[in-house]
Amino acid sequence: MPLIRVEEPGLFTTVQDLGRPGFGPLGVSPSGAADPIALRLGNKLVGNPEGAAALEMTLIGGTFMFSEPATVALAGSDFGATLDSAPVPVWTALHVPPGGTLRIGPTRSGARCYLCVNGGIAVEPFLGSASTHVLSGLGGFRGRALQKADILEIGPATCAFDGRTVPAAVCQSLAPRKVLRVTDAPQIDWFTEASRSVFYTSMFKVTEEANRMGLRLEGPPLAMCPGGHMITEGVALGAVQVPPGGQPIILFVEQQTTGGYPKIANVIAADLASVGQLRPRDSIRFERVDLATARALLREQERTILALD
Repeated sequence: MPLIRVEEPGLFTTVQDLGRPGFGPLGVSPSGAADPIALRLGNKLVGNPEGAAALEMTLIGGTFMFSEPATVALAGSDFGATLDSAPVPVWTALHVPPGGTLRIGPTRSGARCYLCVNGGIAVEPFLGSASTHVLSGLGGFRGRALQKADILEIGPATCAFDGRTVPAAVCQSLAPRKVLRVTDAPQIDWFTEASRSVFYTSMFKVTEEANRMGLRLEGPPLAMCPGGHMITEGVALGAVQVPPGGQPIILFVEQQTTGGYPKIANVIAADLASVGQLRPRDSIRFERVDLATARALLREQERTILALD
């Protein structure tokens, strides 16, 4: 079986697919790719099913040696990669010769880059998914981020190399956003009118406390109306909850499945991939949309992705 040897793991590299939705009632968050659009497009480039397992790298990429010929593609943010010292473009399938070494450096743009390989990364699924759930130590490769000298297996090849690329217009259409569109959350009325105005007119900075569980933001504090007391309830992916200090948190792919903080908004499904590309110190703002618009934006996004088949 073809193998990948991890020469350098990078800052935080894990095996991810499209996650394991549906287990929230059991306390298991979906995990999966932080930027699912990048994963899906990268898999399309190498001829995989769009949910095949790949390597997700965060801020700093790794170095990987391939034992046998392989078809690979890098998707997501540009991490300045090289193959045997030759520059490698993002969004393009390429052939790796036996013994070839792919070096993926620090990010030049967003937070995450995906290494997709024809055949996918072969790991034992957990609850039907290959994604790594880091907090629980389950799934992926031994339930953890990759380490130096790890050996990864590649699944059976599914197609021959054909040099596919994602058109520039599609990349532009699906590019990550710094204006995140949101719908009202269940506790929107718990916040003062002034706080709701501040939420939609202010810039918020992503703090260093940003990971796959959630992104803490820094900005004007959001005040709540007096007298509100919440009972812990289920929370959704992309929920923007506000702790007592008034600084919002965007719950992300390894979120807790219940929470007792009021939620002012929820990032729409079409913009969740943009959250996955936010880096510490990035500045963002929020834009309110209604549910009909949120659904229309997701349908438009899906049409763009599916048109690449």
